[in-house]
Amino acid sequence: MKFAEVIGQEELKTKLIQMIDGNKVPHAMLLCGPQGCGKMAVALAMASYLLGEKDTKEEEQTARQRNIAAMLERWNHPDLHFSFPVIRPTGTSSEHKMTSDDFIKEWKDMLCDGAYFNMDRWLTAMNAANQQAQIGVGESDLLIKKLSIKSSQGGYKVSIIWLPERMNGECANKLLKIIEEPPQQTIFIMVSEEPEKLLETIKSRTQRIDLKKIDNESVTKALIEKRLVSEEAARRIARVANGNWTKALEELDTGNENRQFLDMFILLMRLAYSRNIKELKKWSEAAAGFGREKQKRMLVYFLRLIRENFVYNFRNAELNYMTQEEEDFARKFARFINEANVMEMADMTTKAIRDIGQNANAKIVFFEYSLRTIMLLLQQ
Repeated sequence: MKFAEVIGQEELKTKLIQMIDGNKVPHAMLLCGPQGCGKMAVALAMASYLLGEKDTKEEEQTARQRNIAAMLERWNHPDLHFSFPVIRPTGTSSEHKMTSDDFIKEWKDMLCDGAYFNMDRWLTAMNAANQQAQIGVGESDLLIKKLSIKSSQGGYKVSIIWLPERMNGECANKLLKIIEEPPQQTIFIMVSEEPEKLLETIKSRTQRIDLKKIDNESVTKALIEKRLVSEEAARRIARVANGNWTKALEELDTGNENRQFLDMFILLMRLAYSRNIKELKKWSEAAAGFGREKQKRMLVYFLRLIRENFVYNFRNAELNYMTQEEEDFARKFARFINEANVMEMADMTTKAIRDIGQNANAKIVFFEYSLRTIMLLLQQ
């Protein structure tokens, strides 16, 4: 992956290229930043550059560069090593220490589809169901073994560790020494979503690099050039995505989750306004059938729409971050979210998120939520 393929982050890309060309690369880096800003894309681009892939035209490449590019096309370069959280599939012996190699095919297939992804997508790729993914001690043993071998191509060896905060204590402690004193020409690139959860001993051995949200102009340009979206639609999506390329891609998906959540929000408000208790009970049962993580995501979405509809009343487009469908609904509905009820609606939604997170009965939570909505819509 070339730096030119990374969306936005121009200042950082220039800095990293200068760092590599000047032989001033830290032996261990920690890439941090908000979701969807391209941390993994930057890590992959940096690894590719370190391993010899340059941003040159194909006809200008040497035979060696073409060979390197071919190996990196499907992430099969022998000096590039990946570590990432994995699950233990049902039926796997408890004696087997799970490692990234157990899911390396699924991982590389996902990377070939794009460098912008999240944990939900990775869990789906592993068919994880409700399992939690982690990096266990088997990973540290395997990585130490791999990095002790001499570079296959005579250059750098690069280890990309995705979500190092998911390493268990035993794994993290085993990696401490090799991170502090790595073999010659070995570079660690860690990509973290929650760096505050990392062991201090790990953080102290890395140079932290913070990425910013992708600027809206870069998101807009990428949507137009990579996804052939019209300029007006691209600008609107970029505002809603707010620097998150993964979210921008979700907005392009006609069947994406947010559209389902918008339909649920619209239906709730219409049924509450008409005080249709019978149908509200059905709505509550439908919401209760989503599963707890999806229920929480829906309520977080509701919280955003409550804010956006309230702000819409000020008639300042610069303050709103809505899709066209959301704005179409807000045009007639926004007046019902006002100074008299906005804080209570937000508090009610926050409480519902907390209750769902604490395993409260979802049918009761959502039915109470819908009944409270009736009362709050009456406050004008």
